[in-house]
Parts: sequence; structure tokens; C-alpha cells
Amino acid sequence: MFLFCLLLVVYCGTICGNLLTITLVSISKNLHTPMYFFICQLSISEVFLTTDIVPFMFYILLNNGGTITFNGCVTQFFFFSAPEVFECFLLTVMSYDRYVAICNPLRYSSIMTTDYCVKLVVSCWLAVFFIVGIDTSTLFLLRFCGTNIIDHFFCDLVPLLEIACSGSQLAELEVSLVGSPTLCIQITIITVSYVNIITTILKIPSNISRQKAFSTCSSHLIVVSIFYCTLFIVYAYPTKGQSSTISKVLSLLYTVFTPFINPIIYSLRNKDIMKAIKKLIHNYLDMSELLHKVRAVCARFRRSHPAAARLSALQRNFRLSSHRLICDMSTRWNSTLFMLERLSSSSRP
Repeated sequence: MFLFCLLLVVYCGTICGNLLTITLVSISKNLHTPMYFFICQLSISEVFLTTDIVPFMFYILLNNGGTITFNGCVTQFFFFSAPEVFECFLLTVMSYDRYVAICNPLRYSSIMTTDYCVKLVVSCWLAVFFIVGIDTSTLFLLRFCGTNIIDHFFCDLVPLLEIACSGSQLAELEVSLVGSPTLCIQITIITVSYVNIITTILKIPSNISRQKAFSTCSSHLIVVSIFYCTLFIVYAYPTKGQSSTISKVLSLLYTVFTPFINPIIYSLRNKDIMKAIKKLIHNYLDMSELLHKVRAVCARFRRSHPAAARLSALQRNFRLSSHRLICDMSTRWNSTLFMLERLSSSSRP
């Protein structure tokens, strides 16, 4: 029960944190830059990832186990692998973005245009569907002649290969031919990008400028380190001597806890995000105060007949639409909008 409550808190925090990031990037004009566009895409993929894994994990914990059809298992694997592989590609693209921003700042705005950023994200998704489609298709070649019990929280490739009695060689070959080279290319691009970034930063004479330049990529570097380290331990580290408990804990790190801490890393270490959060809170408080005053005005004219008669006379004098003011109600959709529109139409232009 403790694990269930812990995962529930983490899951709610993950959804709220990533949705907050998506909302801030969408509504704040100061965050309409390539870096925050990619952070927004990262948050979207992490919402998909946790939503695919965690609800079924709750079902398993509450029932001390669970059942799933083979087609359902393959479907879960597909929707788990797609955002996971997309995150690999996106972190690589983000490292390239930081490389251009720091190593070639004068041409940054001309290189990382909106169209180019969208094309990069679309290319990542196309590559994801190609790779994950091949991975998923190989699962249909597996044959299960013994126990069909998966000692894991979700349908992952390694647990399925462990209980398969045939067909696993082709799946392992596919991972070696497609997955490993792709991962090596991504890690190489990230490594080369950060080697050039660090070299460029060290050449900056001013300490303040060096700290400012490094702060723009430090959050991404932390996320990359956490993500690839856990991914390497789970899939590249030999699992024969690794207990199932350790394997489950490591899987929880990159499927549940990494999406939870990523918004924290990007928000707490980012002044622009914190400034956008403060502005959002300030706008909300201003709107709450405004609505409180509007409700008081509407209630005044609704309850007082002399005030309502005076309002009607003023509307006739200024040739405005003669309508009574309306108050919003929590049980009616869009009533607050109608209240503001009615007040606006009754105001002098």
C-alpha cells in the first residue's frame, strides 16, 4: 500500500508538472524559443509514457498481480517504446540546439527557425515509428510454450524474451542491428556537442559570461545523464546476475521517477520558467480580483431596483443595448464569460 501511495503521488506530480510546463510554454511569449519548444515536446512524451505504464501498474499493485492479453501486451509495449525512443532522439536534437546557441550564437536565430524545429520533431517521430514498428513486429515472432508469467510491472522487451521459448534470437538480432547503432549515433552526437560546448565556454574570458552560458545547458546535461545512465544499466548491463527486484527498481527510475524530476530540474534551475510561473500566478490573482469586483457590481444592479433603473436610463442616454446585467453561476457553463460580455456591452465606448 505504501508503494501504491508513493507512485500515486509521483504520478500526479508528473502529470501536473509536465502539463504546467506545456501550459507555460504555450501561453508565455518569452518562452516561444526553440529550447522551450523542445522542452514542451519532452513533457508531452513523458505524459504519454507515464500514462501508458502507471495506471496498469496501479492495477497490479491493488490486485497483487494482473492479467493482460498478448495483443494488449504488444500494444502497451508499442506505446511505451514510442515516447521512450522519441526522448532519445529529442535529447540529441536538444544537445544540437545548445551547441548552435553557444558555439554559433550569431547564426542561431537563422538556423533554428520555427519551421526547422518542427521538421526536426517530425523527423524524430518518423524515425520513432520506424524503429518501434520493427521492434513491435518482432514480438509476433515469439513463441511461448511454458509459463506466461511476466515478473515485471509492464510489458518490456527483456521480460518477454526471457519467457519466450523460440523467436528470441531474431528479436535480439534486430536490437543489435537497429537499436544499438542508433543509440551509439545519438550518444556520439551528444558527446561531440558537449565537448565543443565546454571548449567554447572555457574560452570565454568573463566568469559571469561563462556561468551564464553553462547555465543554459546544465539542466539538459543533467537530464541526459540521468536518462542514459538508467537506460544503459537496464538494457546494456548483463541481466543474468541481476535480480528481478533490482530490474524492477531500475525500470521504475526511467519510466516513473525520471519524468517526475525532469520538470523540477527545468523549472528550479531555469529563471525564465520561474518568471513565467510568477507571471501566471500574478495574472491569476489579478483576474480573481477583477472577477470579484465585477460580481459585486452585477449583484448591486440586480438587487437594487433604483440602481437598475438608473442603469437603464444611462443606457438609453448613451444609446447602448438595454440589457440587465447577469451574474455568473458555478453550475452553468460559460456563465462567467457571459457576465463579462454583458457588462462590456453595457459600458460606454
